Amino acid sequence: MKNLVVLDGKTLGNIDYDMLKEFGECVVYDMTDKVDVAERIKDANVVLTNKVVLNEDNLKEAKNLELICEMATGFNNIDIEYAKKNNIAVTNVAGYSTNTVVQHTFASLLHLYNKISFYDNFVKSGEYSKSGMFTNLDRPYNDLMGKTWGIIGLGAIGRGVAKVCEAFGVNVIYYSTSGRNSSSDYRRVDLEELLKESDIISIHAPLNDNTKGLINYENLCKMKKEAILVNMGRGPIVVDKDLAKAIDEEKISGAALDVFSVEPIQGDNPLLSVKNKDRLVLTPHIAWASAEARNRLFNDLLENIRAYNRGEKRNRVDC
Repeated sequence: MKNLVVLDGKTLGNIDYDMLKEFGECVVYDMTDKVDVAERIKDANVVLTNKVVLNEDNLKEAKNLELICEMATGFNNIDIEYAKKNNIAVTNVAGYSTNTVVQHTFASLLHLYNKISFYDNFVKSGEYSKSGMFTNLDRPYNDLMGKTWGIIGLGAIGRGVAKVCEAFGVNVIYYSTSGRNSSSDYRRVDLEELLKESDIISIHAPLNDNTKGLINYENLCKMKKEAILVNMGRGPIVVDKDLAKAIDEEKISGAALDVFSVEPIQGDNPLLSVKNKDRLVLTPHIAWASAEARNRLFNDLLENIRAYNRGEKRNRVDC
């Protein structure tokens, strides 16, 4: 029987961790502080982590450790080189949330684009009842049809967004941050052109040297004044203070963000202090997290463990 330890089980919500008992004894911690990691994993054969950092400092005493399961796609919280040197297998899960992130991209954009918050509050406040008019045109909004949507990062999620854009009659252009993604279905442009032409820009790229700080004040000022920015990629791709400044100065119309430079967002983040809060839609890194997506993730993770026990290399990131 193997010993399994889940370090931050709360991050997947109401998942049935009892299913891990198929593989042995399992201890599930809701969250694990940095100082407690080494003690909690020292006797483990299998460790499951989402955001808890695993490095040489806390792994060196885990002499029985065979397998680390990343409960997400990104695995930069795991010291892969240490794992390789010590014959510790590392797996991740990918593709489970593609449709979910696409859905949240449009939910956030349309909430902002159609001024839903303003009109919802207008009705619920009782002002509509008192108005004497069947409608309210105080906050004009625009059709998506005929607009240009610029996608930064045309991977699986970016392509999913592009497909939905077609249904809305939106023109799609894209910028490949790696220079490797190419599609004959949409026009590929450089960043400068994407910033200047797009009515909506959505980010679906990974965080790396090419993308960190990519959307700074200088680039925000190249966008159309009526444009909206959507970030569903990684927080540090957008410079938070520069975005707050651009919104306050009305350099762009607004932004919808699900990710931030530090998560949870810090209380002194300038985005929380913008003058016109109705220009922002902010959600707490939930674009990936529909009930169906979390179940797909966990089921795929179980398959990773089963494959490892059979001697197969499935979703291995250490090879």
